Amino acid sequence: MRHVIALDVGGTGMKAALVGDDGALLHRARRATGRERGPDAVVENILDFAAELRAHGTRHYGEPAAAAGLAVPGIVDEQRGIAVYAANLGWTDVPLRALLAERLGVPVALGHDVRTGGLAEGRIGAGRGADRFLFVPLGTGIAGAIGIDGRVESGAHGFAGEIGHVVVRPGGTPCPCGQHGCLERYASASAVSEAWAAACDDPDADAADCAKAVASGDPNAVRIWQQAVDALADGLVTALTLLDPRTLIIGGGLAEAGEVLFQPLRDAVRQRVTFQKLPAIVPAALGDTAGCLGAGLLARDLLGSTDLDPTDPSEVTA
Repeated sequence: MRHVIALDVGGTGMKAALVGDDGALLHRARRATGRERGPDAVVENILDFAAELRAHGTRHYGEPAAAAGLAVPGIVDEQRGIAVYAANLGWTDVPLRALLAERLGVPVALGHDVRTGGLAEGRIGAGRGADRFLFVPLGTGIAGAIGIDGRVESGAHGFAGEIGHVVVRPGGTPCPCGQHGCLERYASASAVSEAWAAACDDPDADAADCAKAVASGDPNAVRIWQQAVDALADGLVTALTLLDPRTLIIGGGLAEAGEVLFQPLRDAVRQRVTFQKLPAIVPAALGDTAGCLGAGLLARDLLGSTDLDPTDPSEVTA
C-alpha cells in the first residue's frame, strides 16, 4: 500500500502519521523532541522517528513510504529545505530536507508549521472550497497562512503571513521582535493569559479561565477579552484590506472559546470594514492535527496526488 510519512515538529513534542494514497491515516505516533539535550539531539530525534515510521510502514503495508513531509516552527526556507532558525529548538541553518532525504532515501518536503497547518485547513478543513483564505491561529504567538488556489504563499524570504507583528497599538507594549504594539502582544492566548492572571491575582490563570469568566459575565474578564478582540479585529482588517480573502479561519487556543470569541470578533470586524468585502469568519476544523495533515499533503504533492482527500483525522486504522 503506497503511503507517505507526515511529521509535525513542535517545541516539545512531535506528531506523526503514515498517510495512504486515499488520504487515510494508517498509523499515528508521538515523540518528545528532546530539546533539553540541545539542537543536535532534536535533529537526531526527528531523523530516528522518521526512520521508525518508515520501518513501521514496511512491516505493516508491504513497502516503505514513498515520500515524507516535515513541518517545523520558526523561520523556514522551504525552497532550499533549510530550517533557518527556531528559538524554542535552538537550531540555526539546519538542512533538514537533505538530512531526512538521506536517512529515508525518498523525496522530502519541508514546510513552516503554521503555513503547513493552513494548507490542511484550506484544502480539507474549514477553508475547503475557498480560492482565497487566511488562516490565523491564536496561540503563544500569532502567525498566519495566506492561501491562494490550493497553495500557501511563503513570500520572497519565507516571512509571509506574520500578522502577529502588525503594529495595532503604536508605541504600545514592547515585543521581542523589537517593535512596540504588535498584535500578538494583545490578542494571543499568552497575552490574554498574562492580562487575566494579573487582573485576578492568580499566576496560574490562563486564557481559558478568562473565557469562562467572560461567559459568566465577570466585568474584568469582559474588559480584558474585549481589548483582545478589538486588537485582533484591527489586525485582521489590515489583513483583509491587503489580501481580500474569501474565508478567514481562526484557530489556536483562543478559538476553543467558541462563540465567546467569534460573536464579538465578527461584530468588531464588521464595524471596522468600509469598502472591504467581509469574509466568512469561521473556526478552524482540524485542531492540533492540522500540521501533521498538512505535512502529509506536502509529501503527497511530491507524488502528484493533490486531488485526493483525507478521511476524518480522528479515524485511524492500525
